[in-house]
Amino acid sequence: QQQQQQQNAVVWRPGVDAMEEGEELDYDSRAYLCFHRMKVEWPCLSFDLIPDNLGLYRKKFPHTMYVAAGTQAADKGQNKIMLLKLSDLHKTKYDDDPSDEEHSDSDADDLDDEPILEQQSINHVGAINRLRVMPQAPNIIATWADTGKVNIFNAKDQIAMLSGPIGRAPNNASKPIFQFGGHPEEGFAMDWSRLTPGRMLTGDCSKHIYLWEHNQGSWAVNTMPFTGHQASVEDLQWSPSERNVFASCSVDKTVRIWDARVKAKSMLFVAAHKDDVNVLSWNRKAQHLLVSGSDDGSFKIWDLRSFKSSQPAANFKWHSAPVTSVEWHPHEESVLAVSSDDDTISIWDLALEDDPEAKTDGAAIPKELQIPPQLLFVHQGQQHIKELHFHPQITGMLVSSALNGINVFKPANT
Repeated sequence: QQQQQQQNAVVWRPGVDAMEEGEELDYDSRAYLCFHRMKVEWPCLSFDLIPDNLGLYRKKFPHTMYVAAGTQAADKGQNKIMLLKLSDLHKTKYDDDPSDEEHSDSDADDLDDEPILEQQSINHVGAINRLRVMPQAPNIIATWADTGKVNIFNAKDQIAMLSGPIGRAPNNASKPIFQFGGHPEEGFAMDWSRLTPGRMLTGDCSKHIYLWEHNQGSWAVNTMPFTGHQASVEDLQWSPSERNVFASCSVDKTVRIWDARVKAKSMLFVAAHKDDVNVLSWNRKAQHLLVSGSDDGSFKIWDLRSFKSSQPAANFKWHSAPVTSVEWHPHEESVLAVSSDDDTISIWDLALEDDPEAKTDGAAIPKELQIPPQLLFVHQGQQHIKELHFHPQITGMLVSSALNGINVFKPANT
């Protein structure tokens, strides 16, 4: 019966095939080394991964990870920062067919157990537009609220409760240790510096960018904003190698490169897309590469050594709806992931090229069925995907947040 079901299964092609009434998507577990779906109390459309001391480049199952997520509750008074511990994340590749001869006994040892989700929380005033964990101090969490305020919280107690033996939960009514209300409007853009501890940028819907500096246990925000964008600032990224250089993108369709010591204008800019530019990611391994994603469904690769509007290093129009998140792989310089409002996540390896010799004679393949050689994997099943992150310590593991919950997955071919 199971073999018959597999034979009757049909590959559904996003953007090509329509869903009939009563049909639903299912997945083939052989496509994933690991795939877990989790629902939380309220949608958490922005989240970040909390660095841990469990080791780098982890590959052995089962895995454990820590996540900080910000809610968008129906009642503003119910919002919170959720601190999650996800443990017993086992291999799921053979869940559909545990008798498959290809997997070994050691693989079988990694199956069957359900993942464990533990949670602590901190009450938060207003829905959370964006949340970021400070890289050098994972207990420090910054949030952009829809109230127009930017908050910094110390989640040390909550994280300690998740990491240690179960005991009395800390008070979840913790107040921010710092708050800035100087933005003219609410915003979404936010990034911590990886080179200068405590340094942060925030950008708002009124085109302003502010610089935060850590000073004697607190923060000082320079109230003179960076000026140059003509519309909402959607995303910010510090350079991974130059401590005074950062990038921004905007509804004005541009991507700009700034010197943090110069407020009056950006150093460089390109007219990046034909529509709003929503997201950015700066490659930490190949530090001359930047990727931008737009409302027009495209994402472009920019080589900062030749930064010109008409000359992106690569331009991909695969997604059929706005791009909502982009991120380079933390350890593989040519690999990146892209999420879209078409309810898919695509994973790409830009080092791959088309092989003309592999093409067969015969009728041409319709354009809608052509697959770019750089496309490695397409993940589906979430609704309104808003953010994704590669786990920096678990090799190849991705986490994504959407209206219907959080997915944790590792494709079998990456």
